[in-house]
Amino acid sequence: MRIVIVIALLSVVSLTETTAAKSPYIPEVHGTIRAKYEYEPRLGKGRFEVRNARVGIIGKIDPIVGYKAEIDLCDEGKMKMLDAYVRVQPIENLKLTLGQMRVPFAIEPHRSPHLQFFANRSFLAKHGCNIRDVGLAVAWTFSDNMPITLEGGVFNGSGITNQKDFWTNNYNFSFKAQTLIDQQFNITLSCMKANAGDVNVMMYNAGAFWDRARWHIEAEYLRKHYAHGAFSPVNAIDAFAAYRIPFKKKITAISFLGRYDYMSDHSKDSKDDSGNLMVDDPERHRLTGGVTLSLGKKSLQADIRLNYEQYFYAEGVIPAISEQNKLVVELVAHF
Repeated sequence: MRIVIVIALLSVVSLTETTAAKSPYIPEVHGTIRAKYEYEPRLGKGRFEVRNARVGIIGKIDPIVGYKAEIDLCDEGKMKMLDAYVRVQPIENLKLTLGQMRVPFAIEPHRSPHLQFFANRSFLAKHGCNIRDVGLAVAWTFSDNMPITLEGGVFNGSGITNQKDFWTNNYNFSFKAQTLIDQQFNITLSCMKANAGDVNVMMYNAGAFWDRARWHIEAEYLRKHYAHGAFSPVNAIDAFAAYRIPFKKKITAISFLGRYDYMSDHSKDSKDDSGNLMVDDPERHRLTGGVTLSLGKKSLQADIRLNYEQYFYAEGVIPAISEQNKLVVELVAHF
């Protein structure tokens, strides 16, 4: 409750700055609310859900020290502290970040909810590498003509809810390299050591996207290895295309989207009676088609997303209730 009140007060402060020259040290308040309805034809059932209600503060203490704090007041019905870090940037190309953050790895997991292309994330982003942790990350960018960014980090491996009494000599780490060619073609390579319960895993990712004019085409591949053969290696694929038609009206754009994604049998940390890892995400393929109507401007935007997801499982698999064919209508507001 106290966090909500503080955020509200800071929001008022930011809005009243419009009559004066804005100081670079006044914090900026941003937020995203996603509300949706999902209907599953096979079950004849549906649900309303507030998927996110995020509020974040970004600011600077002086020219080289900045900070970010972001909380989700309703992440599928739960309150979560997401980002909470201090960033030091002694020179333009170097950033050092200490605190709680998204681990540098892959492409899609780093998109904020209002920047996602579909109502639901890919299997790769949601189940494969959706990791925030506490630690230290360093990023270095060089080359003006074809900028290359190298990022690396060391993390507790405890996640975001187990910090106070967590001590370790088995840190997690990640490394990510990306480049942007001709301001339109991105290539990203990354690796990460993480955990599936008390089992170490190594993940490798390769991804690329082309973003030019009205088109955005993207593909990613994830390979996940479990230490000592504790579970079969996992493969995940995400590939999609989006075509955006801009307008100069209340509806600023309409986008048509198509996606294919796949994940083989996956284990997060579920174990059988003998202590062996077992499948908690069965192998599946999915096709998603969608249309998005965009309103507003970049800083104040709203999207209406209409998606249909078709799942494919092996015979005999009983899918989770939320992982079946569904129609999704989602409203997204970002400020």
